[in-house]
Amino acid sequence: MITQIYSIQTVEEALACAEAGADYIGLAIDTGADLPSQVSIEKAKEIFEAIGNKAKKVLICVTSSDQPLYEPVQYLKPDVIHLCGYDYYATPEFVRKIKELCPGIEVLQAIGVEDESSIDQAIYYSSFCDSIILDSVDRNINGIGAAGFTNDWDIDRKIVEKAKCKVILAGGLSPDNVREAILKVRPWGVDSFTKTSDVFPDGTSRKNIDKVKAFIQNAKAAFKEIDG
Repeated sequence: MITQIYSIQTVEEALACAEAGADYIGLAIDTGADLPSQVSIEKAKEIFEAIGNKAKKVLICVTSSDQPLYEPVQYLKPDVIHLCGYDYYATPEFVRKIKELCPGIEVLQAIGVEDESSIDQAIYYSSFCDSIILDSVDRNINGIGAAGFTNDWDIDRKIVEKAKCKVILAGGLSPDNVREAILKVRPWGVDSFTKTSDVFPDGTSRKNIDKVKAFIQNAKAAFKEIDG
C-alpha cells in the first residue's frame, strides 16, 4: 500500500517528499496541455535523476494521441506513466508498445469518477493497465484530477472491489480526511496534490512539506489499521 505525492516542480521538493516517506512521486511535463504545475522536460530529467531509487518516479501526461508519449518516456525513464487526458486513454496496444520500449514501466490510467458509469469504465481499464487512479473532475482543468474536491467514495469502493488491478484513490485528499477515505474505500494507494500544496494568488503552487508529512503519516497509519 502506497502514498503518492503530485505535482513536483523542483529537486528540493522531490527530495523533501522522498524524505517524508512518499512511495511514489509524480510530475507533469509540458505537452501543450497547460497542466497545473507542469515542468519542462529538462527540469523533469533533473528531478527524476535526483530522486533516483528513493521513490518510484511517475510521469503525468495529457495528449490527444499516443505519439507524443514515446519520446519523453524513453528520455526520462519513469517507473510509471500516468495518462489523465480527456482525449487519449490507454489502449492494450499502447500498453504493449510502451512496455516493449521501456521494460518494467507501469501504465496508470486516470478515471474521472462522476457517476455510476465510472464503475464499468474503471473495470475495463483495469483489465489491461497496471493500475488505475480514481480522481475528481473539473472540466476547467485540462486533465482528470487537480480538482481539489473529493468524489463519491461509495462509487470508489465499488470500483476497488471489482477492479482487476491496483487502485489508487485521489481527489481532494488531505491530512485531515485521508484516514477516513482509506477506511471507507480500502484502496491500494492514495494520492495528493492540491491539499498538500500552497497555492499563491497568481495560481502557481508549491508543496507544503509539513502537509505532505502529515498526509503520509496519517495514510500509513490508516493502512496499518486495515492490515489489522
